[in-house]
Amino acid sequence: MMPAPDWTRRDFLARTAAAVPAFLLGTPAAAPHLRPPPATGLEERHFPTPSRDDEVLYRISLAQWSFHRTLNAGEMDTCGFVRTARTDFGIEAVEYVNTFFKEKARDEGYLDGLAAVCRDQGVRSLLIMCDGEGAVGDPDAAARTRAVENHYRWVEAARRLGCHSIRVNARSEGTREEQRKLVADGLARIVEYAEPREINVLVENHGGLSSDGAWLASVMRTVDHPRCGTLPDFGNFRLAEDRWYDRYRGVRELMPFAKAVSAKSHDFDEEGDETGTDYRRMMRIVLESGYRGWVGIEYEGSRLPESEGVRATLALLQRVREELAPEFEPAGAGPVRSLAEKRRP
Repeated sequence: MMPAPDWTRRDFLARTAAAVPAFLLGTPAAAPHLRPPPATGLEERHFPTPSRDDEVLYRISLAQWSFHRTLNAGEMDTCGFVRTARTDFGIEAVEYVNTFFKEKARDEGYLDGLAAVCRDQGVRSLLIMCDGEGAVGDPDAAARTRAVENHYRWVEAARRLGCHSIRVNARSEGTREEQRKLVADGLARIVEYAEPREINVLVENHGGLSSDGAWLASVMRTVDHPRCGTLPDFGNFRLAEDRWYDRYRGVRELMPFAKAVSAKSHDFDEEGDETGTDYRRMMRIVLESGYRGWVGIEYEGSRLPESEGVRATLALLQRVREELAPEFEPAGAGPVRSLAEKRRP
């Protein structure tokens, strides 16, 4: 059985993130005013998709968590992760995890240096996964406000890096209904801050009630904002110690709100198929929803070295894309679902 997701699985990395490269410590560029940037690219940030010229169903990005052991050991830093994505795998878009540069959210010199590395490598920054910032659905009003405001710096960091979104956790306590209301309140307040900055706020199924697809979909309907969406993860559907939500049902329930997709992988059989998730079935669900955005590799296995796990996941996603191509229109073959249509199932 697949390892359980954990609210703090990334938090411990904050103290051991790799040191900042010296070249990033130069004079930072002038800080932009807090007014929103020009509207150019709004649609792409709002509902990120591959170029309309790309005759592919989806393009493949890489989540930083795929190298969490290497990063934790100090053998790679965030800039090195970007370079590795491009030079070792030919991947042109990345998804960050905030715990690997936790103290750099407001360091404009660091962020501008990271953005420069991305430009040099031809890599796009898609989103920042945010952990360790408090429960956005905390029953204590003051604690909930602190958690909400803790995410503001990551909204600003995402904006500076050119990301389209941040990912937050829907953590709370209480009954099912109480948690829905509390989380919706926290999310709505982060969205209120993020909207004028053209940043989306996404929730991943990531433990607790958030791994219940029907519940998380109900949170999205409660918030009812086009900049609030989901990041469906193929594997994070553990509800309790010995209780799991059906992953295929869960992804199907979350896809109407999806602005990113996490192709979680743990291990592979001799044919190169993931042993815990039927990728063909899962990607068919993703594509049937109308989604034509980025699909992010998130290797979390322990048997294979991280680089081999990433390579195996990449090969599988590429093979499935070719197999499903006859059934679905590629991104450049027709109009992508409108933003209004993304708001509700």
